[in-house]
Amino acid sequence: MKISKTRYHKLLDNIGSTLQRARENATKAVNNELVKANWEIGQYIVEYEQRGKERAEYGTQLLVNLSRDLKTKYGKGFSRSNLQLMRQFYIVYPKFQKVFGKSPIRQTLSGKSQKSQTVSVVLSWSHYAELLTISDDLARSFYEKQTIKDNWSFREMKRQIDSALFQRLALSTDKKGVLALAEKGHEIATPNDLIKNPYVWEFLDLPKDKLIKERGLEKKLVENIQQFLLELGKGFSFVGKQYKITVDNEHHYIDLVFYHRILKCFVLIDLKTRKVKHQDIGQMNFYLNYFKGEENTEGDNEPIGIIIAADKHEFTVKYAMGGLTNRIFISKYQLYLPDPKVLEEKVKEILENN
Repeated sequence: MKISKTRYHKLLDNIGSTLQRARENATKAVNNELVKANWEIGQYIVEYEQRGKERAEYGTQLLVNLSRDLKTKYGKGFSRSNLQLMRQFYIVYPKFQKVFGKSPIRQTLSGKSQKSQTVSVVLSWSHYAELLTISDDLARSFYEKQTIKDNWSFREMKRQIDSALFQRLALSTDKKGVLALAEKGHEIATPNDLIKNPYVWEFLDLPKDKLIKERGLEKKLVENIQQFLLELGKGFSFVGKQYKITVDNEHHYIDLVFYHRILKCFVLIDLKTRKVKHQDIGQMNFYLNYFKGEENTEGDNEPIGIIIAADKHEFTVKYAMGGLTNRIFISKYQLYLPDPKVLEEKVKEILENN
């Protein structure tokens, strides 16, 4: 009996999809139980301390004894540092909400109080263990919300924490905006929401003191497109590099072109390994006018231009941008991770002075 190849391959695909789904569900179930178990272990430790009026902190004899005895009885996974994390997990999230596939983590931030924070099993224990290293409630809430919204892996979330994404976004807003970031995550509704200052490209692994040409920088960004897209933010789709346009029989090349799925518009990026000059802004204005007239189709919003440079001077940018109707943004980049402490202090100033 002859078997149709098409039907047979469909059978294989169906079996494969079922297996993949089952494995993913099994992994989620194991993770959910691990998160719940670690929270309960933390609860037992804290309640034991409170009943005994020990008020023990990390590193006391209780955790030392527990670590030794639990490892003897149950094996690995009960180091003193792990028990400290479980204890902290319960203290930071005293309410456990067993919600599967519904509303994720629900938190109500009230000043610096941690008592209202609630945990639901939607992230992995690795995620929560990393989040617990963040002492600032607002920042921790932001990274939780954003991880869930953008489905960040543990590595992606850690990279965003290390690059101080919350602080970089917060510096471009006011107190109300900082609190909104913590409550809702980063929501993209306007072109201004796309911009970071600075952009951090530590993933290129380029020496700080090594000069690099613009074409070389562009090449490295494209080679690391996955990390580059993560830094740009949600919604960016890569269109091309050195995008060729022809006007009056002259060819021009735009460094990088993207399409933003949320804002429904082209985003043109021009790279400068020096400070921005007024000619750069005029050139970007030229590109944007061309895209409006030649590349936009029905349903597209006006394109956005971003010049990302090694440096920028406030008044040069101010006067060069005066009178322009196109949406042009100027930002800086750096090839190393920022100092979170410095940025945290600046965010505190925003919260205190507004």
